[in-house]
Amino acid sequence: MARDYGKLKAKQIEHLTKRGLYGDGGGLYLQIAKGGSMSWLFRYKTDGRSRWHGLGSARDVSLADARIKAADARRVRLNGGDPIEAKRAVRSATRVEAAKSITFGAAAKRYIKTHEPGWKSVKHADQWRTTLLGIGPKGKPAKHDYCKTIRDLPIGALDTSLILKIIEPIWATKNETANRIRGRIECVIDAAKSRGEFTGENPARWRGHLENLLPAPSKVHKVRNHPALPYRQLPAFMRELRARDGVAAAALEFHILTVPRPGNSVAAKWSEVDRQNAVWTIPGNQMKGDAEHKVPLSRAALDVLDRMQDLTGDGEYIFANPDGVPLSDASMGAVINRMNEDERRWIDPASDREVVPHGFRSSFRDWAAEHGYDDPVAEAALAHKISDKVVAAYKRTRFFELRNQMMADWSDYCARAVVGDDNVVPLRA
Repeated sequence: MARDYGKLKAKQIEHLTKRGLYGDGGGLYLQIAKGGSMSWLFRYKTDGRSRWHGLGSARDVSLADARIKAADARRVRLNGGDPIEAKRAVRSATRVEAAKSITFGAAAKRYIKTHEPGWKSVKHADQWRTTLLGIGPKGKPAKHDYCKTIRDLPIGALDTSLILKIIEPIWATKNETANRIRGRIECVIDAAKSRGEFTGENPARWRGHLENLLPAPSKVHKVRNHPALPYRQLPAFMRELRARDGVAAAALEFHILTVPRPGNSVAAKWSEVDRQNAVWTIPGNQMKGDAEHKVPLSRAALDVLDRMQDLTGDGEYIFANPDGVPLSDASMGAVINRMNEDERRWIDPASDREVVPHGFRSSFRDWAAEHGYDDPVAEAALAHKISDKVVAAYKRTRFFELRNQMMADWSDYCARAVVGDDNVVPLRA
């Protein structure tokens, strides 16, 4: 028997106001709700239970269009499907496709924003932005925009060939940089994969994938020590350094007197300094080993802080620019560059390279070894891991006292008058 379709008329609908359900036939109903809103529903049964499938507002969907949608729903039922579940599946697929269309650049920004609170320093986040987004410090364009070719591509479209185009040209010449870029891309893709935005194997993965296409980093990357100044030249270097004005010069002087990692020096905050006890406490989240590091402050180191008080004492960071932003590691290196402008004096004789801020840690370590300080005490000054048993053997309070005395002696050495060959720079062929 033929079904009774087409009961409703368009003109009739315009005058309906009473709350209720109005059948058109074939499972299609017009619903008028409290307040007068109208919507289309398709009624069907599954497992003996009635279900109502929404087809849209009568304000947006005409009677003719509602009948077409109802016919589509009946077709789904005829094929053994469920119209509601079919609609959900379409929506889900649409969401997945939309998610897959997110660009690598957008995914990288999201990854950095999500993980930045757990990273150890502002510098670390800056490095990620530089390599992945082409954004340098202070928002300026990076010198090298490594990921420019993939940043506007859907992340789901990335493949091995695209990754190789980025890292292969610099794999042999800048291997450390190339491997960091690869690792960061891998992290962003892994995060996108967890969100359902990327399917398949990660094209930036090293193990079992890119290791088959590129030589191992250990084969192409030779570790180079940080160029260091022979400690006997420190008094002459410090005398010239102290004659220079500027926040960067003061930061370098403080760095040499306290020998932390360069990033810790430029990120030092006033709140971390205990002037009364002459101790600078570097928070664990700024340290390699995630444990806070206490640095004894010599009289000379405190003098540097006294000079900085008038310049940055009202701000958060000790070594900051006029806007209150902490200096970068490079600013201390730039001071050394300027000191070498007229005459190339401050170089590492072993490598014939200009010394860098990190190298003063090696200068300090050599000085400590040649002046009879115990290895554990000197290593602790550099925040290298020392076992609790070793510290216990000294007694903790005594151990810090030894460090305190050592840093005072180091400060005195750096300030001593230049004598003998302290100012001699070896001649080169």
